[in-house]
Amino acid sequence: MLRNAIVATIRGWFAARDFVEVDPAALQVSPGNEAHLHAFATRALDEAGAARPLYLHTSPEFACKRLLAAGETRLFSLGHVFRNRERGALHHPEFTMLEWYRAHEPYAAVINDTTALIRLAAGIAGTSRVTFRDRVCDPFAEPERISVAEAFSRDAGIDLLATVSPDGTTDRDALAEACRASGIRIADDDTWSDLFSRVLVERVEPRLGIGRPSVLDRYPAPEAALARRAPDDPRVAERFEVYVCGVELANGFGELTDADEQRRRFEHEMDEKARLYAERYPIDEDFLAALALMPPASGVALGLDRLVMLAAGAGRVEDVIWTPVAEPDIPPP
Repeated sequence: MLRNAIVATIRGWFAARDFVEVDPAALQVSPGNEAHLHAFATRALDEAGAARPLYLHTSPEFACKRLLAAGETRLFSLGHVFRNRERGALHHPEFTMLEWYRAHEPYAAVINDTTALIRLAAGIAGTSRVTFRDRVCDPFAEPERISVAEAFSRDAGIDLLATVSPDGTTDRDALAEACRASGIRIADDDTWSDLFSRVLVERVEPRLGIGRPSVLDRYPAPEAALARRAPDDPRVAERFEVYVCGVELANGFGELTDADEQRRRFEHEMDEKARLYAERYPIDEDFLAALALMPPASGVALGLDRLVMLAAGAGRVEDVIWTPVAEPDIPPP
């Protein structure tokens, strides 16, 4: 019931700010192009029985950006997305994502939206503190805003940006040496991105969102995903994540609108996916064509189930999902 109340209030919150709710199709020609993001694949049959591959979307992002290119200026989507190889206290193969975009507005605006929605959910739950695994956070406190480079320095003693060049290339060996000095395990085949992720998970994330929400900002350019570069430093991008009690709730961007640069990033990610998992996903050409027409915009994706879980004081996202997917050999309750 708390989930229903939060969802209804979120819809009203966006409507009061002149957002249009959109309902993108779950079936897409591409599920996204991130190396470590895994999709559910299917086939569409025509009347003659000929098949073409389709995927359940891992995010409504591509569809929403096509709508921005078509003229929408404020939109949000609240719907199910699907990610394979994901199951645990904070992950479920089918979950609900809240995603929204503001055209012609800076990404500080969607950061403010995100923290407002965290307060909204806590207010509906009637709680002044949220907890998860013995971590406590006041959702109404002024959020901490810290760059990734500052967090690496604070929590691991690593000068991250010393390993990133203005053109976005990285110095893997320099980061590996910094990790060794900080007591972080490394492997011979670790890439720069592998090392970055390990420091983030082991040293930085456990300290985020403790006592108050944290906005982890200005990701290094190699981890920009679909974000544009920061105008004051090409080594970093306008990408942020929001944490409460060490739990990542939202991931947002000042959106990249350079279709050629986005294609290069997609191709790099799919090369990495092929190397690691021996598969790759197609690139959505319609999305890239629309990207060239898209206005400057900012957007964010928030895990609704995680937000409700924290507001309700639950221990797993499945506790706030109406009908979780049954795990193998475990009968449903």
